[in-house]
Amino acid sequence: MAINNSYDEKAIISAIATALDTFYSTLIEKIDKLDIVKVMKRKNPYLYRAKAMENASEIVESVLSAFVSSSEETIFGNCFFEPIAIAASGGNKALAEGIDIMIQDDDSNTIYAVAVKSGPAVFNADSKKRQEQNFMAASKLAQQAKARYEAYIGYCYGKKKESGRGRPKMYQELAGKRFWAELTGDEEFYIKIIGFMGTLPEQYVSSYKESYNRAFNRLVREFSNDFCRDDGSIDWEKLVAFNSGD
Repeated sequence: MAINNSYDEKAIISAIATALDTFYSTLIEKIDKLDIVKVMKRKNPYLYRAKAMENASEIVESVLSAFVSSSEETIFGNCFFEPIAIAASGGNKALAEGIDIMIQDDDSNTIYAVAVKSGPAVFNADSKKRQEQNFMAASKLAQQAKARYEAYIGYCYGKKKESGRGRPKMYQELAGKRFWAELTGDEEFYIKIIGFMGTLPEQYVSSYKESYNRAFNRLVREFSNDFCRDDGSIDWEKLVAFNSGD
């Protein structure tokens, strides 16, 4: 029996639209604020030299593409899936720590607690233990309400295999198709999310590219001013001293 067997497509599309707007505006803001001096303090200058990078634009392209790659995964995971899952489940944003959605089904007198995660590789031993403690705390709310309690960790993409070993868990872990089907009662919902996006992502391509290009040009200028000689060549000694010296 799925948690929710009826969802509002308009609510899903609205949630996706809001999530995409948050994703792009946050990513663009981070790109606009990227500081080459702060970045180069954390980078390995020896690696760039070992790769025989000969100009500022090569280094900046490497820095910027790596920054975008790491930032977009984090930002997307934080802003995209949770509001869609809330809309799809018909539940509410949970107030309990470590729980993202609480759903109260009066017909079955059941309270569902759902922790929404982007992909299945998010936990280490300590964070998994904290998640279990959060589920335990939420279960007490259900006990007070004299309701059944079911807890889920939902991974919004990927696959998750149960090992079948160890003590029984007080929660289920579901990933990808299985998670979205449990949430909505629709076996194809995980695919339909793509269709629900429609042409919304294309609306942000232009502003994203403009931001990226502005940042690239600005960072090349700043890198050249700080770490290049008057003839335009990279001053590797100065860059290493800045990164690793006193």
